[in-house]
Amino acid sequence: MEQQKLLINGERLKNTLEQFANFGRTENNGVTRLSLSEEDRLARNYFCSCCEKLDMSIKIDDMGNIYATLEGIEDRPPIVIGSHLDTVKNGGRFDGVLGVVAGLEVVRTLLENNIKPLIPLMIVNFTNEEGARFEPSLMGSGVLSGKFEKSVMLQKTDADGITFAEALHSIGYAGKEEARLKEATAFLELHIEQGPILERESCSIGIVECVVGMVCYEIEVSGESDHAGTTPMDMRKDALFAANNLITEVRQKMSVLDNELVYTIGRMNVFPNIHTVIPNKVVFTLEARHKNPAIIKQVEEIIQGLAQSSCTEGCEIKTKKLWERDTVWFNNQICDLLEQSTKKLGYSYKRMVSGAGHDAQFIASYIPTAMVFVPSINGKSHSEDELTTWEDCEKGVNVILETVLAMQKNFKS
Repeated sequence: MEQQKLLINGERLKNTLEQFANFGRTENNGVTRLSLSEEDRLARNYFCSCCEKLDMSIKIDDMGNIYATLEGIEDRPPIVIGSHLDTVKNGGRFDGVLGVVAGLEVVRTLLENNIKPLIPLMIVNFTNEEGARFEPSLMGSGVLSGKFEKSVMLQKTDADGITFAEALHSIGYAGKEEARLKEATAFLELHIEQGPILERESCSIGIVECVVGMVCYEIEVSGESDHAGTTPMDMRKDALFAANNLITEVRQKMSVLDNELVYTIGRMNVFPNIHTVIPNKVVFTLEARHKNPAIIKQVEEIIQGLAQSSCTEGCEIKTKKLWERDTVWFNNQICDLLEQSTKKLGYSYKRMVSGAGHDAQFIASYIPTAMVFVPSINGKSHSEDELTTWEDCEKGVNVILETVLAMQKNFKS
């Protein structure tokens, strides 16, 4: 394992990514490959055929997660590389699949250089990361990590009433529970950033230290409906005016907490939603994300204090927490190895956080885990406009390769 600056084949990486994009390619060069669809079946088949050509053994577990393993010299828990092959509707060519193809390209590069790894290498495709057809997202890794109950997940249905279990069997990828990933030396996930930070800071690589915590509340504003033309302004209890005041108040208070805090009013429903009637109820969501739980706590205090606001227009305010998640910190030893690899390769980089969720956040609960980001042009993702340069894709995979080589020599799990 004395190879220095071993590099992947960038043209082969590009061709493989484009081949995967053919399974569900849209008119505008995006991809629609919903989990357990016919397009997903074809992509899975192609992935398995690529692995078989590399003499990798393939196993499929009871959630349809696929594992391809290259035997190592020693019988040790594998170094796992992977992500997901499913997309959202009219998604892009890079989200998820880049992390799977990274594993393929690492194995191909080792084999063509006659390098047999000391520690076995495994490539994984997690089922239903996106949650675009079957909710929730991160389903395959969620069951593996004990976050979700298998029996509940199998009964989830799509828009046509088809259950996850039915769809899984229909594409021929229902495997056995004993095939599940139970232990590993490390898990590495390469992913596009899905945001604008790396591009803005002219960095090719992001060393991801954590997936940030988040909280989501539903806020209900109740007023009174009256005629829009006959009710004087000073006699109204307009729920929409009150909601607008509350949103302004929230923005003013949250804007001074921390410059890394992000928050979104993502859904708003107005009742009765008739132009001649004063709104009597508004329900909206407020979601906030930050790595520091103390900041999230301050956010919650602001939201919970809205009921006592002085700008409610005489309306009643109720707040309800819908859900939350804690910040998931990745393995610092692996993050350091990724940074060392990036420096060795001479790539520009920064250590950063992920605001979006990934399979890695669940796998990190029982396997040493870290992530690498590569830039998304204009921060675009989950759309046909999603684009990462081939050069940056290649750099990301090279960082994974260099880190795998370093782990083969030095890593202690």
